[in-house]
Amino acid sequence: MTRRVLSAEIGHETNTFSVLPTTLESYRTRLYYRDADVARAMAGTASEIAAHIDAAERHDWRLTQPIAARATPSGKTTAAAWAHLSGAVIGACDDGPFDGVLLALHGAMVTEDHDDAEGDLLRRLRDRLGDAVPIAITLDLHANVSDEMAALANIVLAYRTYPHIDQYEIAAEAADLLEGAMAGRIQPRATVVRGAVFEGCNHGQTQVGPMVALLDKAARHVAEDAGVLAVTVCAGFTFADIAFAGPTVTVVGDGEDARYRAVADDLMADIWATRKEITVPIHEIADGIAAAKAGAGEAPLVLADFTDNPGSGGYGDSVRLLAAMIEAGLDNAALGVVADPAAVAECQAAGEGAEVTLSLGAKVDPAHYGPPLAVTGTVERLSDGAYVCDGPMLTGEARSMGPTAVLRVGGVRVVIATNNQQVTDRQVFLSQGIDPAACAVVAVKSAHHFRAAFEPIAHAVMLVDSGGLATRDLTKFDFKKLRRPVWPLDDV
Repeated sequence: MTRRVLSAEIGHETNTFSVLPTTLESYRTRLYYRDADVARAMAGTASEIAAHIDAAERHDWRLTQPIAARATPSGKTTAAAWAHLSGAVIGACDDGPFDGVLLALHGAMVTEDHDDAEGDLLRRLRDRLGDAVPIAITLDLHANVSDEMAALANIVLAYRTYPHIDQYEIAAEAADLLEGAMAGRIQPRATVVRGAVFEGCNHGQTQVGPMVALLDKAARHVAEDAGVLAVTVCAGFTFADIAFAGPTVTVVGDGEDARYRAVADDLMADIWATRKEITVPIHEIADGIAAAKAGAGEAPLVLADFTDNPGSGGYGDSVRLLAAMIEAGLDNAALGVVADPAAVAECQAAGEGAEVTLSLGAKVDPAHYGPPLAVTGTVERLSDGAYVCDGPMLTGEARSMGPTAVLRVGGVRVVIATNNQQVTDRQVFLSQGIDPAACAVVAVKSAHHFRAAFEPIAHAVMLVDSGGLATRDLTKFDFKKLRRPVWPLDDV
């Protein structure tokens, strides 16, 4: 029997403190495909959508794929953009009836009109499709899972790796559970719990620390209890001023049973007990520069400007680390990516080989990120900024930095791009004629995802604090909607 499945992706991790609204153009510059273009662009990649496509072949499904869209983390998605994105999915219901729904979401998306965008989408799908059609969703490990998401989706799974290199596998697992539900072999129901904790799970890191133990324990529950179909631990996303932000445990059980909530409560107790355990040290910029000047052999030192991480909603145009690298006279060094369309345009006007003087960076929010950096250098390369990811994360996915320039300032080469994006792949540099493995120092705007591609070539990695929007000092934010009291903001 050929089953009909509605498949789509809408993904955004929303930093509600960002001054940058997320428009439809924000999605178009990152990832945006419609209808038949979805499969043409995404098949064969390491994406969730590719897993949907392969599951359709494996289970003899007929897919309807109206949209795949994802934007770099930033401020709230505009109401108009959300109406367009969600409308594509809801409108596809007219092509039904459907036997099931399989969605790749993020789980931390906030719009101008909905604090729980995923919950809004699921509610509207239920209004159109009814309660009998099983819905499976996959989420980011940093999702803020709401009660409504768990109540409206039968199957809720999130990535188990950070960096996220298991997106395809998690979507394939969700697809197999959806097939079981459509065939009537299982009756999945999701239960979510959260506690009085806003920050925990070692920020979701899955190499060492408490998240590893949490995921191991979750896997044991699945292995030892046939009724427990999946257990998801999400670290949450703290740059979201919404009531339900923070770590959650979601258990997908076969039918209704009180023991599923007991499993979730048990893991949440572990999250509370380990909430203060952080395994990655944070350094001042001066410490990173000192390490760079000391040198340590042939492999590069990788400096991660984590507080300006575009993957957490950072603007990507902080130049404080770059200024320190230039002032220190570092040689054979590279930094990527400073998002500054105006600076790129000036480089383009001057042409390759020209010397230019720029006011670089700190243009989005000068009061927070300023001042810009006055810098004189040589335009080494100009390009359209296009590349294809070939690292462990997002393998095979086409990306674009938009019009891009490489500026050489002394011994430092900086990649200046039109589109803000986190550095997760070496092709950010390789596509611009820079081999990061041959550099003495490589600086990236990222918090953790860079490790999948860059840690294997590094002699050491240091996270440095440039004072950007993605700071871990949560007391700097004025939370108005977050449930209180909650640790670490309150004495709980």
